[in-house]
Amino acid sequence: MFEKLFKKWNQKKLTDQRFLFLFDELEEGEDQEIVVFDCETTGLNPKIDDIISIGAVKIKGDKILTDQAIHLFVKQDKQIRPESIAIHQIRHCDLDGAIPIQDAIEKFLYYIGNRSLAGYFLEFDVAMINKYTKPMIGVALPNKREEISAIYYDKKISPIPQGHIDLKFETIINDLALPKLKAHDALNDAIMTAMMYIKLQHVKKLY
Repeated sequence: MFEKLFKKWNQKKLTDQRFLFLFDELEEGEDQEIVVFDCETTGLNPKIDDIISIGAVKIKGDKILTDQAIHLFVKQDKQIRPESIAIHQIRHCDLDGAIPIQDAIEKFLYYIGNRSLAGYFLEFDVAMINKYTKPMIGVALPNKREEISAIYYDKKISPIPQGHIDLKFETIINDLALPKLKAHDALNDAIMTAMMYIKLQHVKKLY
């Protein structure tokens, strides 16, 4: 009840009616799609850092729709810091053909529609997207969200009720015996996270 009221209240703040579809009701069922996404950024503070790239892929049932995936690179007004480059390997000169952040956010919003979102430590990625959606269209993302590390934690906590559960990305993908792609690439990270999501749907408990 509270969730519906909050959604209606949030919808009233929408300043660009082109994006009214974000508030459409979800249709439940086997055909429901979920979007997994990841952002590469200049740092870990949404208030001062910027998005460099966005990778997103849809899941339908047990299928990852890689043929429909998007990988957007964003123009940078400032030189990317060396410590940031050391993590994601994206240099300023690698952004030839990159698009303005406003265009990237629009493409991303049209891609996700009203679908539920999933991701690894999704709160950060959503905060980075919201940094731009709020001034652009007046609202934060209204989409439902599922946190992969929380799903993993819940599957692991029963066998190890008093133990420490390692929630690092690499630990989870190793524990689930999933293939690794090149890390710190927004699309690769989204695809690996999608694999985690599907695997976790079929696991009752992790030992």
